[in-house]
Parts: sequence; structure tokens; C-alpha cells
Amino acid sequence: MNLDSDIQAKVDILSGKALDLLKSLIETQSFSREEEGTAQVLEGFFNAQHIPFSRKKNNIWAFNKHFDAGKPTILLNSHHDTVKPNASWTLDPFKAIIADGKLYGLGSNDAGGCLVSLIATFCHFYPQEGMAYNIVMAATAEEEISGKEGLEIVVPELPEISFAIVGEPTEMHLAVAEKGLLVLDCTARGRSGHAARDEGENAIYKALKDIHWLTSYQFPKVSPTLGPVKMSVTMIQAGTQHNVVPDQCSFTIDVRATDQYTLEEIIEEIEAHIESEISPRSIRLRPSSIPMDHPIVKAGVAMGRDTYGSPTTSDQALLDCPSLKMGPGHSGRSHSADEFIYLHEIPAGIHQYIKMLEKVVLPTA
Repeated sequence: MNLDSDIQAKVDILSGKALDLLKSLIETQSFSREEEGTAQVLEGFFNAQHIPFSRKKNNIWAFNKHFDAGKPTILLNSHHDTVKPNASWTLDPFKAIIADGKLYGLGSNDAGGCLVSLIATFCHFYPQEGMAYNIVMAATAEEEISGKEGLEIVVPELPEISFAIVGEPTEMHLAVAEKGLLVLDCTARGRSGHAARDEGENAIYKALKDIHWLTSYQFPKVSPTLGPVKMSVTMIQAGTQHNVVPDQCSFTIDVRATDQYTLEEIIEEIEAHIESEISPRSIRLRPSSIPMDHPIVKAGVAMGRDTYGSPTTSDQALLDCPSLKMGPGHSGRSHSADEFIYLHEIPAGIHQYIKMLEKVVLPTA
């Protein structure tokens, strides 16, 4: 089957619908935890396409028409929340503006273009009979803040997922692995005293000793796709006045974890080497990956797409299945002033998603 010629007319129609949907999403404020408006926009879209859907909080998901519980299920997922626009915007961030082959607007690139392209892909497959797998489309909330009322509350509502495509701007290259995120709040404890009389035990000095270890230590195992585990001390606070030796110094470690260690193993290693007390904020955001010989990866590579490991964290971290991060747009435009996506990136993204999924053959249960 010559897929390019067979689906091009359909892609053109789907792209038009996707672009209209993206314009509506841009012009509806959807800061994290404030996505009610865009959830309603998405409801309106699925209603117009006569596609039944479910909603929980501000998350919307739908299954293909001929869902068969005996077949494996593929998850297509992207988010409809945005960050707040920064002060450098020169355009109205809530107005969808087309100029010079670009669509400007908050969330156009991260991750509106990905979301509408995946929804269009889902619409293409939705009515098909005799597919080898099911497809579920999930448009979720709170991704930008790693919130607990986004994809995390949708996953329990879904059947077992064979693999997932998570829509983030990658220029349609394949992020086959993604670092996890571990935030550790640490406290060094000493004894207060008068600074002039050399009294007490300075908690700052104890914290500095631990920080020195953190900045010099390297975890032995290095991921072939994600590189080494990276630890950064990003916040520190101590002291109440200039002449009092502080009895407490608090600091925060940002740890970017790889697939070579569990988050628990990383915590254990740090605890074994520093004196400060450690309190993990969360162990939810785990590293993720997909085998290089997975059918969806092989399909993308066959189309000439590159593979790489992503240093940033997305909703992949909440999935306990093989997952691939891929979508139209460029990561460097995310969260930037006058954010945009090129108009040609949306039909190209839809086309590639469809071609890759058409090539996938999954074993049945």
C-alpha cells in the first residue's frame, strides 16, 4: 500500500481540523490547574466528530470505535495546560496569529501542535475495523507542574497499555529515553552560638561539606542514551542574623535520574555519603525508555528519524510502560516569548504519526 498517496487527502482534511482546534485552544486560557476552558473546547471537538469520550477533572480521553479487549492498546497522550506567558511577549499570547507560515500563541508549540496532531491521528484510526490494536487518546492537564490531577488520575481508568506515544515538541525525532526527576530537601543541623566567641557548631559548614560531595560525586553507571545521573544544588537557606552561628542549613538537590538506577537507589547512595537529613518531595517522576528494537522505534528509524535521550521530564514519567516522546515543534521554542509552530509542522506530524502506527505489529495477549 502506498500510504503517502492513500492518506494525503485525508491528512489535508485532518490538518485543517487540527489547525482550527489549535487556534481555539490558544485563545482559551489554560494555565496548569486552570484548564476548564480548554477541556470544554476538547469536549466540543469530540462531540462535533461524534466520538464518545470520558472526562475526569480536566482530562479527556476516548477509545477507537471498535475497541477489542483482546487486543493490545496504544496510548496517544499530550497535554493542554500551559505555563504563564513571560514579560517578553510582544504579541497577545491568547490570540492565534498566523504570519510568515507560523501560528503564534501561548501553547502553540508546547504542546498544542503535538496535541492536535495526535488527536487528528486518533480521528484517522477511530472508525477503522480490523485493526491489530486499540488506540486511546488522552488529552491531559497539569503536565507543566507535574501535577497529580493530570495523566496520573487517567491511567487507572485505562486498560493495560502496550506502549505510549507522548506528544512533546521533538521535530518528530524519537526521544527513546527520558530522565526522571528527583527533588530532595536536605537539612544540615548544628548548634547555635555567638559568632564572636567561637561557640556552637555551624550548620552552614556542615552543609558545605555535603554539597562538596554532591558536586564532585559521579554515579558509576552511565546510561547509553541518557548519560550520567546529574545532581545540582539549586537552593540554600540558613541564618537569622549576622552574629549568631546558625544551627540549621537547608538546601535542595535537583537530581536528573537515568534508567540505570531506581530513584530509591539514588536516595540510598546519597544518604550513605552525606550527613544532612534527606526528605524526598516525590518519587513519582521516574526515568522512562523504550527498547531500540520496539516496532514503533523501528518504524520511525525506517523513516529516517533520529533517536536520542531527552534530559527534560514529561508525563512519560507517570507511565509504567514503554513510551516514546515525539511531536511536531521544537523544544527550544517552549516557554519562550512569542511562541509559535510552523504551519507545515502539523500536517507533517500527522502524516508521520499515521505512517509509523500503520507499520506497527504488536503481539496479542
